Order: sequence, then structure tokens, then C-alpha cells
Amino acid sequence: MAKKGLFLCQKERKVSMERTIDDLDKKILSVITRNARTPFKDVAEVCNVSRAAVHQRVQKMMDNGVITGSGYEVNPKMLGYNIATYVGLKLERGSMYKDVVTQLLKIPEIVECHYTLGPYTMLIRLYARDDAHLMQLLNRQIQEIKGVTSTETLMSLEQSVKRELPIE
Repeated sequence: MAKKGLFLCQKERKVSMERTIDDLDKKILSVITRNARTPFKDVAEVCNVSRAAVHQRVQKMMDNGVITGSGYEVNPKMLGYNIATYVGLKLERGSMYKDVVTQLLKIPEIVECHYTLGPYTMLIRLYARDDAHLMQLLNRQIQEIKGVTSTETLMSLEQSVKRELPIE
């Protein structure tokens, strides 16, 4: 019964959030997702509204979870991290996922972690300085985590696409 209640609550929240996004919100999102540093006065001009209206709309979207982050992106290569990899992890049991995540959070080079369907229980993205650093991360840290039975590493040679979903 509790799960059904939780599901209904999540469903109601989703419907509620969908209603909070109108055409003006979409126009604002379209501008700021192209460049998050666009001043609100410029966004206001494009949207033909006041700066205060843009500020209020952006704050409301942040409060409702529509906008989930802000900040600067740092180029990992400029910090000496020359290798980008995706690592598929297989676990003894899927129920060990949360315990494994707790251990992965202790490894700062891991920048993403997903619980997945398919050949892996989890998929992580990490950065390493060089081959030796990558081997150390895999052999001495990730593969030593209780519950991890195997890993498969895919090295990214070049990131060709990185973008936000289109705002329609």
C-alpha cells in the first residue's frame, strides 16, 4: 500500500510539474540552456518580459526541480586528466548497488554513476591522468569493492556530442 501511495505521489508531482512549465518558461530555458551566463536582462529582452519576471520564473523552475544545476564546466584535460572512460560493473547481486555507490563516492575521479539494465549492473564514467592511473583506479580501487565481480572498460577517444535536450 505504501508503494502505491508513493507511486501516486510521484505521478501527481510529475503532472503538477508539467503544468508549471508554460511557453514563457520554455523560452527562458531555451535561452539559458544555450549559455547559462546570459544576464537576466538579456533573457528578459529576448522573452519580452521584465528582469524580475525572468528571475522569478528561473527561481520557480529551480524550486520545482526543472532546473537542477548551475555552475562552470572544467575541462578535465586542463587538470591533467587525459583519459575519459566508461566502466561497466557487474555485481554479485543488484541489491548491493547502494553499498557499492557508497564506496564509489570515495573515488573523486568518478564523475557519473548509473544503475542500469543490460549487460552491466552499473555504468560509471571516470577520468584518469594516464594508463597507470587508470590501472590503479580499476585494480586497486573499483575491483576491490565488495560485491563487484567484474568490470569492462571502454575508453572515449573523443566526445563528439554534448548538449541539453531541446526545449520545445
